[in-house]
Amino acid sequence: MTAESVTPVPRSGIHREAPPAVTAMVRLIRDAWAKAEPQIPEISQFFYGMLFTLAPATRDFFPINMEVQRGRLVRALVHVVQMVDRPDDLVPFLRQLGRDHRKFGVVSKHYEAVGTALLASLKKHLGPAEWTPEVERAWAEAYTIIARSMQEAAAADDNPASWSATVAEHRRLSWDLALVRLEPDQRVPFQAGQYVSVEVPQRPRLWRYMSPANAPREDGSIEFHVRAVDGGWVSRAIVSHTQQGDVWRFGPPLGRLSVDRESGRDVLMVAGGTGVAPMQSMLDELAQWGENPKVRLFYGGHTREDLYNLENLRALASTNPWLTVTPVVEQGPGLVGCEQGTLAEAITRHGAWPKHDVLVSGSPAMIRATVSRMLVAGTALDQIRYDPFTID
Repeated sequence: MTAESVTPVPRSGIHREAPPAVTAMVRLIRDAWAKAEPQIPEISQFFYGMLFTLAPATRDFFPINMEVQRGRLVRALVHVVQMVDRPDDLVPFLRQLGRDHRKFGVVSKHYEAVGTALLASLKKHLGPAEWTPEVERAWAEAYTIIARSMQEAAAADDNPASWSATVAEHRRLSWDLALVRLEPDQRVPFQAGQYVSVEVPQRPRLWRYMSPANAPREDGSIEFHVRAVDGGWVSRAIVSHTQQGDVWRFGPPLGRLSVDRESGRDVLMVAGGTGVAPMQSMLDELAQWGENPKVRLFYGGHTREDLYNLENLRALASTNPWLTVTPVVEQGPGLVGCEQGTLAEAITRHGAWPKHDVLVSGSPAMIRATVSRMLVAGTALDQIRYDPFTID
């Protein structure tokens, strides 16, 4: 696992109960991490120092300015380690992650070095009273499971490790939002609703996740909608400095958002801000069919200006009777057919949405708030799917 900010695929379906031994292992891991987390800056500094000593080649996986990286990798590793009691979520995610990390040239010795550096960092900062042999064994076993799954998936993948694409269009939609259309050298095999890791020339080695806003096209072109995030090195560079002719790199497609047209269930889509991109991609694909399940899209933002794609979505709904688009704004004047409040509030006013597949996309905070409120309102956990990831 390397320089990206990795967020695990969350609980999104029916899960097997973990064996008691695994449950005990995870309890040890989580208890130790609760004690270690306040020392993240020190743990991270020691971790990178040891990693680069054990495997000097890994330094090239990370940005030149390591301050940008900070505690990202350590936090990501711990999040994944803590999921070992959720195999239905963890295994598919690790397989995707293992394939994705081929783009760095990661090999077995790099996984070993990361595991050694992580455990050594925790041991040093927790001390012998907290870092007992049982705790060390739990962390080592969990990391071994993770590394093995990722390596097996990487070894079985026959696709390219990465793809290159040229910027064909860069258009500012507002002062902090841009549309970028790219033409890959060869077709990227993504599915509507998935996302990819992206590296741009203005920020080498700073990979970030982005969702295509279109379904796969005949010409292979891919469109992204990028909003500049406060303090975001990558997003601000894309919005302000991307030029036609720039060459981007993509990693393999990730994520599990999709619409099952054969399920017999209607679909509820919930999108905040640029989180509408994967929804737009899936709607783009559905529009190719004459008959679809009924789709209700709630598209929200703080103000009307955040709903940059609303007119396009309304135009799509006007020619596709299976689609209904409901804008939601938290502040300021509303619109015709608009609901006031947060997305979480707007969705749950309509009840628990039984017999619906629920797809949620947006910032991690928006996803947490929406899913939590839906569960309280009575929506079943196995109805809800979402792929949160970090983009800046």
